[in-house]
Amino acid sequence: MTDPGDVLETVECAPGAPSVVLTFDDGPHPPDTDTLLDVLAHEQVRAVFCLVGEQVVAHPDVVRRIVDQGHVLGNHSFHHHDMQEWAPDQVREDLQRTLEVIDGAAPGAPVPYFRAPFGHWGRAIPVATGLGMRPLGWQLAVGDWDPPGVGELVNGMTGVAPGGIVLLHDGGGDRSQTVEAVAALIPRLRADGWTFAVPG
Repeated sequence: MTDPGDVLETVECAPGAPSVVLTFDDGPHPPDTDTLLDVLAHEQVRAVFCLVGEQVVAHPDVVRRIVDQGHVLGNHSFHHHDMQEWAPDQVREDLQRTLEVIDGAAPGAPVPYFRAPFGHWGRAIPVATGLGMRPLGWQLAVGDWDPPGVGELVNGMTGVAPGGIVLLHDGGGDRSQTVEAVAALIPRLRADGWTFAVPG
């Protein structure tokens, strides 16, 4: 069984200065990841990118750009398969393979987090911990995997709590709506006094 306390869903923030953590799953996936990186660079916001191994193999240059821009990496498995029923050895083989291809793309880049595909942790938490990664959950999933429109995505962020980790996607399909929503959302949140953080 998964202990919910083992999964990081929020981060601490200073009183009166609410922070939010933006995380992006299933990439890297050009051109959406590249455009998203342009937005984040323009806004000077760091984020967490939870990478899928096969996408890393296909787009190592984008992984290097993510790292060069100071973002944080997460391991999101090699093929984004559901690990719920996997044995620990099977999980370990998959996560290690993903770590190896990430290191091949961006040698020496730390990968401090693991996010289970579909949020189905199964037996993965102790395996990920043993490989030096902390399980990364979320406080708010915006629901961009089936794009509902930019306005709906922006409105979906209203449920974020101070310190909340927000689940978004830069891969797994056309994520241009997500990129547009993020570009609209960052200045709006900033105007309301929010800051942007990555987990410590």
